Amino acid sequence: MTDNRKPPRQKILIVDDSEINRSILADMLGDEFEIIEASNGLEAVELINLYGRKLSLVLLDIIMPQMDGFEVLARMNERKWIQDIPVIIISSENTSQFIERAYELGATDYIQRPFDTNVVRRRSLNTIMLYGKQKELKGLIEDRVYRREHEQSLMINALSHILEFRNGESGNHITNVRKISEMLLNTLAKNNEKYKLPQSEISLIALASALHDVGKLAVDKDILNKPQKLTAKEQEAVRAHALRGAEIIKQLPYASDEPLIKHAYEICRWHHEHWDGSGYPDGLEGDKIPVSAQVVGLADAYDTLTNKRVYKEAVPHSKAVEMILNGECGVFNPDLIEAFKSVAGTLQTNLRLSSLEDL
Repeated sequence: MTDNRKPPRQKILIVDDSEINRSILADMLGDEFEIIEASNGLEAVELINLYGRKLSLVLLDIIMPQMDGFEVLARMNERKWIQDIPVIIISSENTSQFIERAYELGATDYIQRPFDTNVVRRRSLNTIMLYGKQKELKGLIEDRVYRREHEQSLMINALSHILEFRNGESGNHITNVRKISEMLLNTLAKNNEKYKLPQSEISLIALASALHDVGKLAVDKDILNKPQKLTAKEQEAVRAHALRGAEIIKQLPYASDEPLIKHAYEICRWHHEHWDGSGYPDGLEGDKIPVSAQVVGLADAYDTLTNKRVYKEAVPHSKAVEMILNGECGVFNPDLIEAFKSVAGTLQTNLRLSSLEDL
């Protein structure tokens, strides 16, 4: 059966305090578009909030009571609406100061009165078509990025869970380290100017954290799962996993310049380094230790403490926090310790929620 229904017409919001001007513009465009009207800036903001991306275009006057066109543009910038909803200024004001300010605030075009029907129709159509193509392209790019990140995450988590199975560790260790790392990085970025990392990099570091113990593939399984205290030689073999992991990452035959791989290398090699230089394998201290490795090192320490291993029982959350704050698990960056204090109260709840999301 053929569907003869016509697609809904695109919506244009006309904002002008003059009813006559709104009527003229509506007559010019009403046969092709669904027209919505606002008599001032306040009404316009309310309607933009109501319709959102359903609006294909806003035709906006500048001089209006209650809220002028510049304030409407400012509000659209604050709420990120201007990124998805194009605005054409319709005004009798023709001074360069007005026009420049409108463009600075994100207006796409500027049409002066008196109106010319063909000009208004053509520029409106061109603007709507341009934004439509941009939205389509943006959607395609976002979809590709999402699929790539999703596939990377699946592969890394699959490898990580194989490692956990081999090492006899908790099935949630990788997920927990990743979640804790992300919480710590977000807190650092929010509270400390020194660590203003973009969200994209925080996500990459959290993803790369899943490979922090990949070097244990090169360690004898019997040593990793030995319930008794390790000998000095066995301890040395376990410690070697940091360098072996870095070697594995470094020898990948492709994508060595990818930020994800660079973060994975840093984390594998240096997540057991300590702020005071007492860690391994290189005895790095202070800011010589990449922040990615610092954060994953603390996350790994907390999750290892609070989960049972073949060689130890689990430690309660409060005890684990106390041990980390007292330096019993090595000395951590004071800024990182402050971030850990900030998230400690909600850590268990967030980890439980994260595990439920993965089901």
